[in-house]
Amino acid sequence: MAIEGVGTDGLIAKAGSRAPPGLDGEREAVWIEVIRKMDEVYADLLRYETDLEQKNAALEEAQAFISSVIESVSDILIACGRDGSILQVNPAAVHLLGRPAAALTGRPLVDLIDAPDRLRVDALLKAGLSSDAVTFEIRFVTATGVSDLYAVNGATRYDPSGARVGTVLTGRPIGELRRAYEALHAAHSELQRAQRQLVEQEKMASLGRLVAGVAHELNNPISFVYGNIHTLERYRQRLGTYLGAIHGGADAAEIEALRHHLRIDALLDDSGSLIEGTLEGAQRVSDIVKNLRRLSFLKAGEAQRVDIERVIRTAARWASRAKAGRAEIVVEIEKDLSVVGNEGQFHQIIVNLVDNALDASRGAQAPLIEISARRRGPEAVIAIADNGPGFAEGLIDKIFEPFFTTKPVGEGTGLGLWISYGIAREYGGALAAANRPGGGAVFTLTLPAG
Repeated sequence: MAIEGVGTDGLIAKAGSRAPPGLDGEREAVWIEVIRKMDEVYADLLRYETDLEQKNAALEEAQAFISSVIESVSDILIACGRDGSILQVNPAAVHLLGRPAAALTGRPLVDLIDAPDRLRVDALLKAGLSSDAVTFEIRFVTATGVSDLYAVNGATRYDPSGARVGTVLTGRPIGELRRAYEALHAAHSELQRAQRQLVEQEKMASLGRLVAGVAHELNNPISFVYGNIHTLERYRQRLGTYLGAIHGGADAAEIEALRHHLRIDALLDDSGSLIEGTLEGAQRVSDIVKNLRRLSFLKAGEAQRVDIERVIRTAARWASRAKAGRAEIVVEIEKDLSVVGNEGQFHQIIVNLVDNALDASRGAQAPLIEISARRRGPEAVIAIADNGPGFAEGLIDKIFEPFFTTKPVGEGTGLGLWISYGIAREYGGALAAANRPGGGAVFTLTLPAG
């Protein structure tokens, strides 16, 4: 780009033709180079000026767009400084408050808020809000009196360096529809609370069965470890006596006699197996605890790949341990079979179904529970059958209804099968019941295969 008709080399030509007198060839070349650099700098300045004008035009356009959007927003918008004073309001806020924008700018926002809400809002404005938006409900003091209730969102405003410079509030009136919704929400919440209370009662019943089974499961390895520790303690005392004699300067004959008396050689031979058995028992306890943690720390509704065989065997073992009677449990599961769902909820379904099967077969001469699992297309099908009396006529259509139970009063809540049915449906599966041709009942659980 050139100025006043001077091209890229024009400045050099003019400067060169009027070079200071007395310059030899080398100095004249230096002088021309200086002029060339000046010409390049001048050209860059012109280019930067053009870019700056374009960016200023874009900035003005963006500011105009933002201003038009703010003015068009139907919700009120109030921008405050760090001290809670008003910096800017949009037309909706001006219309609500009944005062011109110039009269609102610079005023503390709390002066325009109804007295019961002032302290709370003032504390939020001056202390600064969290990184997430905060929602609260307030009334404003307008030129005509106190306004209707407004739902207001507040968020902290930051400068480009990340420092807090104020707060931005947006709000809209709640209105009659919102109040009607709140009344409906309150009624719905009360209904949910009653439902949760009933479900929690069923969970406590399931938890009682689970704890009983786990207690039996933990008893054997813990007892084994406890017995081994007592034996190792006796061995430790013998070794202490033997080592004390050695370090005390006893003669060789006395040490040899003590060695035979305390059976040091047998003690050392037996210590390895005792330690190995203790470690095995501790590992068994660790495995049980890991299973419990796996069931406890998954979020409700979280879907993942679940190993069917491991969960079924664990759930069946714990459910059977919790019962006073004993039944033979036969498990036949296809290898590498898994489902997609929540492991804790899948475990809960199996515990409920096995528990029902155990109760149903209680009166049989040889109680038998048969559990099978196989893949059928994209689904995994788990069947839990018993050799009890089966379902009476008309009961199959009712067993998945809430509070329906055939157990005596005090032994069942009627929610176990209902909860299991709901879990299966939640993960895109199904739970069905039927009588077996040879007698007894069978529950069939279908879930998406992993």
